[in-house]
Amino acid sequence: MIIMNVESKPTQVCTRCVMDNISDSTIRFEVDGTCNYCNDALKAKDIVCFPDDEGRQMLESMIDRIKTDGEGKQYDCMMGISGGLDSAYVAYLGFKYGLRVLLLHIDDGFDSPVTTENIQRICKTFKYDMIVEKPDEAQFNDLTRSFILAGVPDITILQDSILFSVLYRNAVKNNIKYFLSGFNFSLESITQAGMDYTDRVHIRDIHRKYGRLPVINLDMFSIFDKRIRYGFFHKIKSFKPLFFLDYNAKRAFEELNQACGYEPYGGKHCESILTKFLQVYYLPQKFRIDKRKSHYSSMIVSGQMTREEAVRKLSEPLYDENLKEQEIGFVLDKLEMTREEFDRIMKEPPRQHSEFRTSFVNKMTGKILEIRKKRLGY
Repeated sequence: MIIMNVESKPTQVCTRCVMDNISDSTIRFEVDGTCNYCNDALKAKDIVCFPDDEGRQMLESMIDRIKTDGEGKQYDCMMGISGGLDSAYVAYLGFKYGLRVLLLHIDDGFDSPVTTENIQRICKTFKYDMIVEKPDEAQFNDLTRSFILAGVPDITILQDSILFSVLYRNAVKNNIKYFLSGFNFSLESITQAGMDYTDRVHIRDIHRKYGRLPVINLDMFSIFDKRIRYGFFHKIKSFKPLFFLDYNAKRAFEELNQACGYEPYGGKHCESILTKFLQVYYLPQKFRIDKRKSHYSSMIVSGQMTREEAVRKLSEPLYDENLKEQEIGFVLDKLEMTREEFDRIMKEPPRQHSEFRTSFVNKMTGKILEIRKKRLGY
């Protein structure tokens, strides 16, 4: 489908999903109008996703192994919990299968009230122990502020970096060899390129150029930590159970609500006011990126949404206007940034993460993943 945008430049939208070339120069279209994102996802689907009896058997086999390795220990495994649907449902699965899961939550000061309540419900109902890590507020906010000043797309990288760092540190401390991950194919098979820069070297480079405070009290993660320190030496493995069942967002919400009173919090990743600000205001306004497109496209690929439904939902407003100014003001106040300063930054030309440093291991990991995709045929 070819349409014309407001700048009179040809805009192309995939004929199968809803990914387009409005903000993505890397997207490629085939003769039939379909894009590389959904084509690659469909090729990968039968290779990595097992929503059937075979998947159930693989899931149960892995859980048995985790339980066996956990014998004599206080916990079988651990996981980070944001309060969002994916991690909440994995916590529920752990409970259903009788795993002794240690939860970890990063309280960065941006949780929505419903998120806090949902996490409390999960812990209380499923009787989980949980570590709550509160990063140094001034330093966390200054780092986040530096990403906005740099003008790059993903201003929430620090959240994941701290989560992974604290997660691995506590796994070693508690002699835990397995993580449960909420990453999944059903809702996350399609992600726009250019956003994967969680590496510590990258974060520090941006902060060195735009930060105001010394960063001395924050745990930050690197690919080297994951691959070498924790993966090779400590043999810590990550397991993604949602790849081995028919994971459906609507059903997952209903099951969680019945199991522990779990309540909806808005769109995907809107459990955090900061990530909501990123997805429904910062990215659309500065980069013309609407994250709903990749989310809905993933749901189209997994059969949870039709393209017609996705197009209709994309026509709905991104933000509740009654909350918009209130939540933007909340974020800017936390980051000690005036609205005038923020509006000026939003008008500046956008920049990409690739303009800043990243570690050699991070670069090589990206290349290895590309090679692996080619070998698997997608």
